[in-house]
Amino acid sequence: MSSRDEYGTAESVVGTAGLARRRVGSAESESAGRRWWDADADDYLAEHGSDIGDAEFVWCPENLHEADARLLGPAAALPGARVLEVGAGSAPCSRWLAGQGALPVALDVSGGMLRHAARLNRELGTHVPLVQAGAEHLPFADATFDLACSAFGAIPFVADPARVMREVHRVLRPGGRWVFAVNHPMRWAFPDDPGPDGLTVTQSYFDRTPYLEVDATGRATYVEHHRTLGDRVRDVVAAGLVLEDLVEPEWPEGHDRVWGQWSPLRGELFPGTAIFVTRRPGGAQTSSTAPVGRS
Repeated sequence: MSSRDEYGTAESVVGTAGLARRRVGSAESESAGRRWWDADADDYLAEHGSDIGDAEFVWCPENLHEADARLLGPAAALPGARVLEVGAGSAPCSRWLAGQGALPVALDVSGGMLRHAARLNRELGTHVPLVQAGAEHLPFADATFDLACSAFGAIPFVADPARVMREVHRVLRPGGRWVFAVNHPMRWAFPDDPGPDGLTVTQSYFDRTPYLEVDATGRATYVEHHRTLGDRVRDVVAAGLVLEDLVEPEWPEGHDRVWGQWSPLRGELFPGTAIFVTRRPGGAQTSSTAPVGRS
C-alpha cells in the first residue's frame, strides 16, 4: 500500500536495475515477492507500522477498521472461529482477531515479515500461529477454516489469483466467508502518485501486463499484477464462491494521511480500494449490515 519511490533500500538489496514489460509466471512472481518483502520488511514497518498498528485490523488506507465494518460477520461469530489470514505480513489483523476470541493462522510468503510477526507476538503476549507459504498453494487440509481474509495481502502479487480463489474455497468450510481487499482496479490507469499528477490517465485499464522491476540479468525483483473489476468477479465466481458485496470505501472526512498513492486529493475523486466479500455456499450464513463509506 505504498508508492514505489519509497523503496530505495529494498531496491538496492534485491538489485533492481530497471523496468520491463513482459508476462511473469507464478514461480518467478512468488520468488520475487519473497525476496522483495524480506528486503523491505524492516523499512516498511518503520514507515507504516503506526498506520496498521500492532494488533489492529485495518482494511485499507481509507482507514476502514473491521471493528466498525464487520465485513467478516457479526462480532458474536468470531469467538472460536478458525480464521486464515492470507498475506498477513506482520500479522496485526490476526492479532486483533485473536483478541476477539478467534483462532487465527497468519500466512505470508516472506520470512522477513513473519520475523516481525513473531517478535510482536512475543512482545504482546499473543499466540498466533505463523506459516510461511505462497497463496497459490495453501498448506492446509480441505474445510479447515470458518473464515479467511486478506487486507492488501498476497492477491495483487500473485500471477494466478484464480488459483488463490480456488484454494481458499477448498480450505473454507461450507458457509465460510472470504473477504479480501486490493487496489481498486481503476487505479491501474493512473500514475502511482498521490498528487495532481496522479489524476490523469496514462495507460490502458485493460492492459494486464504486470508492473515489473528487474535486476541486471532480467530477473524479476518486484511484480504487481493487474486484474480488471470483471476479472476479479470472474475469478471469484469460477472458484465456486458467492459474491455478497463489493465495498469501495470512501475517503473519510478529516483523514489527511498520505500513504503511497492514497491521498485526500485522490480519495475525494475516485476509489482506491476494492473489498470483495464472498462466501463458500452451504452451511450457516451470516450477513454484514454495517454501513461502509464516509465514517
